[in-house]
Amino acid sequence: LTGKEALSHFPPLGAPGGPGKGHQKQCELLQLSRKQKRLCRREPGLAETLRDAIRLGILECQLQFRSERWNCSLEGRPSLLKRGFKETAFLYAVSAAALTHSLARACSAGRMERCTCDDSPGLENRKAWQWGVCGDNLKYSTKFLKKFLGQKRIGKDLRAKVDIHNTNVGIKAVKNGLKTTCKCHGVSGSCAVRTCWKQLSPFHEIGRLLKLRYDDAVKVFSTSNDAVGHSELAGPQRHGPRLPALPRPTDLVYVEDSPSFCRPSKYSLGTAGRTCSREGNCASMCCGRGYNTQSRLVTFSCHCQVRWCCYVECQQCVQEEVVYSCKQ
Repeated sequence: LTGKEALSHFPPLGAPGGPGKGHQKQCELLQLSRKQKRLCRREPGLAETLRDAIRLGILECQLQFRSERWNCSLEGRPSLLKRGFKETAFLYAVSAAALTHSLARACSAGRMERCTCDDSPGLENRKAWQWGVCGDNLKYSTKFLKKFLGQKRIGKDLRAKVDIHNTNVGIKAVKNGLKTTCKCHGVSGSCAVRTCWKQLSPFHEIGRLLKLRYDDAVKVFSTSNDAVGHSELAGPQRHGPRLPALPRPTDLVYVEDSPSFCRPSKYSLGTAGRTCSREGNCASMCCGRGYNTQSRLVTFSCHCQVRWCCYVECQQCVQEEVVYSCKQ
């Protein structure tokens, strides 16, 4: 999620260049490494899925931070990703979660050629397929994603360790939301036959979980572990002896304190002009500068009634709305 990804203007799959070449052109439009582009070209349907994942991650990030000083705008994102802030940690986690979620859903929707419905042992998946149900293939998604991201154990590079840790937090958040869904089949709704399949939680639930992890993110440093012979991430001690505590696999971690995001910088546009809630977040978002109050008339549909047979008839109502926005 660098802000440079092409989210539109993708050529159609039947674009000039011969059959089956459309997805290769789409791969070239994405900001990918050489190895990732090679994998993308070999996986028809992957480019479209990557684009969906980028959009999914951006929209969810902006939804979760819509009321905060940093609102996950695309402006300043390349500079932000070079640092080790809490916001950077969230971006890595939500990006990985969106990729994992989108790949698993693309498999079950038949948009990927090399994967299909979930085939986890212990579930009667083939029976579920007969009833037109296809489980989300998280197993393939996570396996492919690790190859696509090229995660390796990095020696003493603290930032690399932090980025990999936060990426894995995003993947785990999707895994934790995987549920077994069952459906009954039988006469008059009886459960004479029951089929079950794996289904992912809606991505909003995963985004909400990652936002909670962001709120409780842990500041870490690198420490040597003589027992295993390499360095590890360590944070403030929690309990017991005075030894640094290892962050939990579900903790988002960061290495440097965030800027205030109040004024324009290379990381964001600041908060001037942002709308806020007078009773809620105006004091925090406006950073003590105060806010402007503006009244406007809003037209909306009201007193709607269903008319026989097939349409809804509404009146147009007007009401005054007060808008608050942060001062310069």
